[in-house]
Amino acid sequence: MKLKFIAVTIILSALLIPTIQSCKKYPDGPTISLRSRAERVANTWKVENYKINGNDYTSLVSSYTETYTKQGAYSYSWGILDGTGTWSFQNKDTEIKLNGSDGQASRKLTILKLEEKSFWYSYIEGNDKHELHLIGN
Repeated sequence: MKLKFIAVTIILSALLIPTIQSCKKYPDGPTISLRSRAERVANTWKVENYKINGNDYTSLVSSYTETYTKQGAYSYSWGILDGTGTWSFQNKDTEIKLNGSDGQASRKLTILKLEEKSFWYSYIEGNDKHELHLIGN
């Protein structure tokens, strides 16, 4: 009986591991989350790391924050600069589209990681790739 249980456990594990790995939506995780994507985005985020074309510019944006709500509102603040707009998922929830309501142009963010306390994304501006690693406040 014990041997049968071990065999069944091994077979089920072998079948479930590929399924769990295929649940991973973003390159840097998470594999599985109990919170919806909108709930994970909804937060006030501050910059932990900011790079342009692989070069570190974190110190230039240390006071920058972004706030997202589950209802689709978006705002940012950077010293005396701030703005508002809306956000929505697109491309099977692998991207976020930001639309500014105060003259800010729209921008497409490619989600790299989306966890409860960690939100990483990249975007292209001109020929430059910007990558932000944000942490929840």
